[in-house]
Amino acid sequence: MDAKVCSIFIYPVKSCRGISVSQAILTPTGFRWDRNWLVINSRGGAYTQRNEPKLALIEVQLPNEAFSDGWEPTKNSYMVIKAPGAAVLKVSLAKPPAIANGVSVWEWSGSALDEGDESAKWFTNYLGKPSRLVRFNAASEKRPVDPEYGRGHNVMFSDLSPYMMISQPSLDALNKHLKEPIQINRFRPNILVDGCQPFSEDLWTEIRINKFTFQGVRLCSRSKIPTINQETGVASSELHEALTRMRSDKVLRPNRKQQGKIYFGQNLVWKDNFNGWKGNIIRTGDPVVVLKKVSSVADATV
Repeated sequence: MDAKVCSIFIYPVKSCRGISVSQAILTPTGFRWDRNWLVINSRGGAYTQRNEPKLALIEVQLPNEAFSDGWEPTKNSYMVIKAPGAAVLKVSLAKPPAIANGVSVWEWSGSALDEGDESAKWFTNYLGKPSRLVRFNAASEKRPVDPEYGRGHNVMFSDLSPYMMISQPSLDALNKHLKEPIQINRFRPNILVDGCQPFSEDLWTEIRINKFTFQGVRLCSRSKIPTINQETGVASSELHEALTRMRSDKVLRPNRKQQGKIYFGQNLVWKDNFNGWKGNIIRTGDPVVVLKKVSSVADATV
C-alpha cells in the first residue's frame, strides 16, 4: 500500500468553510488554527450547521504565512471572513483582551476570548439573531477528549478529537451510490489520504505520517451536517439514506451493540510528545504508514 496525504484542511471557525492548505502545523489540540473560533448565541451556546446551516456559506481566509513554521501574527495580521450579501469582516489575529463567560460546546462550558462588537454585529446581521464570535482561550481553559477514547488529550472547539481522517477511495465508493456525487467538504476532515482501499482507514489504529505517529481512537459518527450542501446551505436526504445503507452500525457491526449511528472517517490523536511549534509539520504528499490495525470493522472502536 502506498497511501499518502492528498489534502489537508483547516476550519478556523467551527462550522464555517475550511481552508485547503499544502502544509499544516501539528499541535496536541489539532492543526494550528483549526476550530480556534466559535460563533455563539446570546446564552453562550454554540451555533453549528446543525442549527444554522447558513454557516456553510461563510468563507474564512488566513494569511498564507499562518501555516508556516515559526510564524507569529503581528498587529497587521487578520482573519478575513466573507459571506453572500455581507461586507468583508477582518478579525485581528492578535488575541483580544475581552472575556466571554458561560461559553458552551456540547458537554463543555467555560470562558473564551471575545472578538468584540464589530464581529458580533457582523454575525448577528448575517444569522439574523444575536451572535458573538469567540476564540478558545488556551491560556486558561482545557477541553478534554472523552477519556474512553483519548485520555489525556484535549481539543479546542472540535467535536470528538483533535484530528479526523478520511480516504479519497472511501468517498469515491460512497459516490457510486449517489445520483449526485458529493465533495469531501461534506465530511469536514482534516486529513484526506489516497492510495489505499475504500474504508481501509476504519481499521487503522496507529499510523505514521512523515515522522509523526497518530492513534486511531474511534470511528467518526456522523451528524446531519454531511446532508447539507456546502455550496447552498440546503440539506437533502439522499446522502443520509445512502450512508444508512452502507455505513450504519447495523451493517458494519451486526453482532455488536447497536447505537443507531452511521460512521464515516477515523478520529485521531497525535501521540508524540509536543516540543513546541518548530518542525511539527505535515504536508500533502507525505506517506501514510500503517503501524497497527484491527482485522475487521466490527473490531474497530466506535
